[in-house]
Amino acid sequence: MKTIFITGASTGLGKATAKLFQNKGWNVIATMRNPEAETELTQMDNVTLLPLDVTNLEQIKSVTKKALEISDVDVVFNNAGYGLIGPLESLTDDQVVRQITTNLLGVIRVTQAFIPYFREKKQGMFISTTSIGGLLTFPISSIYHATKWALEGWSESLAFELNTLGINIKTVAPGGIKTDFISRSLDTGNQPEYESLVNTMFSNTEAMMEHATAPERIAEVVYEAATDGKKQLTYIAGEDAKSLYAQRLEMGVEAFREQFGKQFIN
Repeated sequence: MKTIFITGASTGLGKATAKLFQNKGWNVIATMRNPEAETELTQMDNVTLLPLDVTNLEQIKSVTKKALEISDVDVVFNNAGYGLIGPLESLTDDQVVRQITTNLLGVIRVTQAFIPYFREKKQGMFISTTSIGGLLTFPISSIYHATKWALEGWSESLAFELNTLGINIKTVAPGGIKTDFISRSLDTGNQPEYESLVNTMFSNTEAMMEHATAPERIAEVVYEAATDGKKQLTYIAGEDAKSLYAQRLEMGVEAFREQFGKQFIN
């Protein structure tokens, strides 16, 4: 029986992925900041909950050690993350550092902790949740995009070295996911000079979320990435994400940016 280790498994995509892999006959080690608050996953066979805040390097090291004592791990799914939206000028340094530490350094550190184990057994896989926001951009989201674009580039480069050891690395890039991301997993900043752009951005985001994909459907893409045996790096997930990215490729970057930007900037 294979085992997947998941970060950010308390809600949304992480939780949906935990449930899907469990249903497919996998052992699941589901990590989250407050596992004592979880009630659904605790009722499922072959699911182990562990506390993990991916901004805590020492906890990453200790939880990795604990997970490997519990089970052989075959797949690490780096899913923990959140959104930071607001004009760069309006963001505090604490907001910027927290975003980068969670979305980027957390993934790097969890991956680094598991590499020696995968190297010794000459197999294993890392899958990271990036975003369509790692392949194209929206206004007032520069730090969020910095983390997601960084993850895509980091994964592409890391694949070269890990593949020589029998280890694979992949990314899943969803569009909108029907979760409480906006109300629960979003940090914001604003100031009057950008109010019109911010209001337009939030209005358009709310409209786009009407076409968002259920987390269970995105979890199916994670399962595909984990099991299809391909060396494919990025899996774009959700019809909205696929449509936007196809437009960018077809039109070219600059033409796409010009047309896409008209939705937000008068």
